[in-house]
Amino acid sequence: MVGRGRPLVLRAICRHWDLSEPAERALGRHLAVSLASWRLCTPGSLATSNVSGPRSLPVSEVVDQLLRGAGLTRTFAGPAEIAGEEPALPSIFAVGTAAAGCVAATLTAAAELWGLRAEPRGPVKVDMRAAAVSFRSERYLRVDGRAPDLWDSLSGDYRARDGRWVRLHCNYAHHRQAAVVALGGAEDRTAMAGVVGSVPAAEVERRVIASGGCAAMMRSRAEWARHPQQRTLARLPLVYTRRIAGGARHPLTPGGRPLSGVRVLDLTRVIAGPVCGRVLASLGAEVLRVGADHLPDSELTVIDTGFGKRFCHLDLSTEAGRETLCGLVRGCDVFVQGYRPGAIARLGFGPAQIAELRPGAVSVSISAYGGVGPWGDRRGFDSLVQMATGVADEGGRAAGVDEPRPLPAQALDHATGWLAALGAIGALHHRQDDGGSWAVELSLARTSRWLDDLGRIDGLDARDPSFEDVADLLDTASTPFGRVTHVLPPGSIGGVEPRRETPPHRPGEDRAAWL
Repeated sequence: MVGRGRPLVLRAICRHWDLSEPAERALGRHLAVSLASWRLCTPGSLATSNVSGPRSLPVSEVVDQLLRGAGLTRTFAGPAEIAGEEPALPSIFAVGTAAAGCVAATLTAAAELWGLRAEPRGPVKVDMRAAAVSFRSERYLRVDGRAPDLWDSLSGDYRARDGRWVRLHCNYAHHRQAAVVALGGAEDRTAMAGVVGSVPAAEVERRVIASGGCAAMMRSRAEWARHPQQRTLARLPLVYTRRIAGGARHPLTPGGRPLSGVRVLDLTRVIAGPVCGRVLASLGAEVLRVGADHLPDSELTVIDTGFGKRFCHLDLSTEAGRETLCGLVRGCDVFVQGYRPGAIARLGFGPAQIAELRPGAVSVSISAYGGVGPWGDRRGFDSLVQMATGVADEGGRAAGVDEPRPLPAQALDHATGWLAALGAIGALHHRQDDGGSWAVELSLARTSRWLDDLGRIDGLDARDPSFEDVADLLDTASTPFGRVTHVLPPGSIGGVEPRRETPPHRPGEDRAAWL
């Protein structure tokens, strides 16, 4: 996998990032080390599987590898204290380990940054159960006692003519319409099932994607291992952080919380990007989410990921909207965006453009499939990436059912969100120590590979925590949407828990300005 194909893929990556020859050589060396480091403890190669008992990597080792991947070392925090064990959720995948590892690594990075600005606060503590429940936060959200709808009626898994499964994602109206148009006008689930059942799965996927919609045929791990996109992703770091411009150091002033004084622009939707902003806000950052009147969003995720943020609307298709965003960028420290690869740069806000507007800024980009390779700019969501990368297929096989069996959480979304926060905090470390402007890139598909690498557990028969089971991890707050019951942030730093200072705001209700 690293042999003959590597130069072509590496050159494609370097063209995408416009790297010089010395930088290309450095990246090649970095990736070689990264590949060796990230072959964690899989029972076999990517094309094989073994589910005979607990075999996942210890959480402490996951935390160490995540911190090393972010270029961080412990000076103030010491080893994180992790309570609990697998299985945290019903799955053969080590979702609890992934959750606890992401939370512990991110809080450790925050503790290190805090230690540079104030007195060290003591150890990071994380309970695996609390971390795993936080990875299902949207499932436990209640508004005035009601669970908001998450899925459109057409979203879901369908069996195609060739017996294979394909998933349609129709939660946004324009994605729903694209699927309807691509598949002959079927407007209800029964009609859609009939249409999909008359077409091979790969053709369903092709038609919907070509129409501007979102779909994924279920692939096995072996199929995904042979896919050109997976071969590209295998050569990318999990959290790719690079210095994109020189400049002075940017030391942070003392603050009462780990990220006090840090300003974050959040141009994301759905779960992964908004989770990143929610994490940063819970650690003390000022987070301003930027949406637009014409961009669809889910009220469920707006509420669930909106704690601690303000929410403004800007139309970036207009000169006035772009100019206002330029002004916000000039005052920010971190810029997080989840547009399709290349889209935000065409509007004038790619990483290099952000660095020109705000020397010392950290640009964080989150995509479905990584921004490079044949699927680099493909639309995608957590449930689709699980289908494409073999997760849903392996889950079904392990359960002995002839259908997709997804993870017991939107774990790719939540893990990527926490890892994006880790990358942002790590880059803040680097700009304080070394100066310059920094860029961080992540993808759901690369996170899927990482989860796969964590190994397998004997967890299919574990209890699936109900709303009542997690009552001790919930809180209720008055919000503009009503009385909202939500999952509390997991973990603590020296006994200080992350907290959500403000309730979620309605989209567009705030001024496009810093406090």
